[in-house]
Amino acid sequence: MKQPLLHINKPQPPLIVEKLYSNVFWRIPQQQKTVYLTFDDGPVPVYTPWVLDILDSYNVKATFFCVGDNVIKYPEIFNSIIQRGHTVGSHTFNHLNGWKTLNTNYFENVCKAAQLVKSTLFRPPYGKITFKQARVLSEKLTIIMWDVLSKDYDQSIDGHTCFENVKNYISNGSIIVFHDSQKAFKNLEYALPKTIEWLIEQGFACSHLTID
Repeated sequence: MKQPLLHINKPQPPLIVEKLYSNVFWRIPQQQKTVYLTFDDGPVPVYTPWVLDILDSYNVKATFFCVGDNVIKYPEIFNSIIQRGHTVGSHTFNHLNGWKTLNTNYFENVCKAAQLVKSTLFRPPYGKITFKQARVLSEKLTIIMWDVLSKDYDQSIDGHTCFENVKNYISNGSIIVFHDSQKAFKNLEYALPKTIEWLIEQGFACSHLTID
């Protein structure tokens, strides 16, 4: 069966996709100019601690969507995220692609990670989740997508382009995606500090998600 076109690999999702998936969060506007920094795929050594240090240096908070298997492997890093005042959400236990996984297996994997992370916030890996999966999971979990994708994982672009991806598409309430991973670090190392500095200069508050 052909899957819905939810895989979002551009800096901003098409409006039609946002309307089709109305049971997930794409942005959260506030009275004060606010954006939400989010990080996927951790926790992992070296890269997650580096992100935490950068966030501390600017005194901003973020949300980390954690892979359950990584939480088990690196509990000290996971606990450090929480101890430093950030929010955590789940990202499945094994970074599963919803389109390529049977619903029963996907639901089990998602719930396993959510219980481990102890959060009702959930982001589907790759942004790939079927209509049925979203409908069922949204009854118990708060599904967080995004409206600004930095594309820091893309090896064909550089850190400045990642920064421009954020700068050119940002608005009040934007949910921004970065990755605390080895693959993304080449671009993240430049783009994250540059992005935070620019957001502060523009009067945006950088916050963590507190929906659950």
